[in-house]
Amino acid sequence: MHRAWFVAAVAFVAILGAAGFRATPGVMITPLHEEFGWSTATISLAVSVNLVLYGLTAPFAAALMDRFGMRRVVSLALLLVAAGSGLTVVMTASWHLLLLWGVLVGLGTGSMALVFVATVTDRWFVRHRGLVTGVLTAAGATGQLIFLPVLAHLAGGPGWRTASLTVAGAALAVVPLVWWLLRDRPEDVGTTALGAEPGARRTEPVRANAAVRAVTVLGRAARTRPFWLLACGFAICGASTNGLVGTHFIPAAHDHGMPQPTAAGLLALIGIFDIAGTVVSGWLSDRIDPRLLLGVYYGLRGLSLMVLPGLFAATAEPSMLVFVVFYGLDWVATVPPTVALCRRIYGADGAVVFGWVFGSHQVGAAVAAVAAGLTRDQLGAYDLAWYGAGALCLLAAGMSLAVGRVGRRRDDGSPAGGQDRASQPAGAHGRA
Repeated sequence: MHRAWFVAAVAFVAILGAAGFRATPGVMITPLHEEFGWSTATISLAVSVNLVLYGLTAPFAAALMDRFGMRRVVSLALLLVAAGSGLTVVMTASWHLLLLWGVLVGLGTGSMALVFVATVTDRWFVRHRGLVTGVLTAAGATGQLIFLPVLAHLAGGPGWRTASLTVAGAALAVVPLVWWLLRDRPEDVGTTALGAEPGARRTEPVRANAAVRAVTVLGRAARTRPFWLLACGFAICGASTNGLVGTHFIPAAHDHGMPQPTAAGLLALIGIFDIAGTVVSGWLSDRIDPRLLLGVYYGLRGLSLMVLPGLFAATAEPSMLVFVVFYGLDWVATVPPTVALCRRIYGADGAVVFGWVFGSHQVGAAVAAVAAGLTRDQLGAYDLAWYGAGALCLLAAGMSLAVGRVGRRRDDGSPAGGQDRASQPAGAHGRA
């Protein structure tokens, strides 16, 4: 078995270990409100800070991985997640929540977010890139599936502090595995990327300052329209998943009389189908135009969110289960085609560009988390948030299809990203 598969397995476990915190906000909102009296909007603000840093850290983390290696960056990121989650047990004020949930955990999770997936697949895989991207992206859903019911049980029984310590322990447990088995490049162990042709160019460390490179790449990408179409579409993706459903599905279901563990179980069930949907999406990204896939994914998601307000009930009705299956298949299926487009259009800068696109994803998630919390506080219900997110997803579908019309040329007529990569098949760019 090629060494690339072992690297991918370690990356999967690392992402899974940090995924516990991604499942925490929806479970913690009600217990924190009951113990400290903080409003939903105040707690949602801490979630929003986390989501923003989770995204804006990503491009700098990608550049740091190019400069110092994945093993160092991911190990430090897991330590930050453990510290931020573990220290919440001693917090007494809302600003403590902002600092720990928002800043520390935001920096930690952002440093090993989906840019970690893009970096692993770029360095270790030429063949099966889309498939591996889908599998590693699904690791987050797998973590949600594992942690969410457990955290909901702990928060409702021993208490939310026990749940926080569980997340911290899971992140710490992965650090030795990452340090021992993860390798930065195939050349470090005397091999080449899976599927690379004989004599393929070595992947050398980037010596440039990581922060400068991240900003420079942004400057180049921002002069192309495909970047803005992808970034705006991915911002809507974040708003309709992490920001809205991931943060507020459980409180919204609780508003309709559904017990919190039941709602958490439904959200975890979304994670089950998300795994299948994301892996299949990665497989399809190797074979079908990623722009078309994104248009279909966003369109179907928008329609599903528009019917969600009428499905809430005190029990898990069959209609809600249909939504869970349908929405779960689409949850992060958008990631593999977006990574593929960034790689094809922007070449060697693709991982860093995707980091900035992913940053927009988290900004959208942060805005939606606060907006939905305010909607609930002011109107007493989440309905307007669901309808608004559905309409935005339909807009994102149109923007994704528009990438096909402008992805080949910039406004000045020159190729986006330095050459016409958008029109190349995946295999052609992989061989290059």
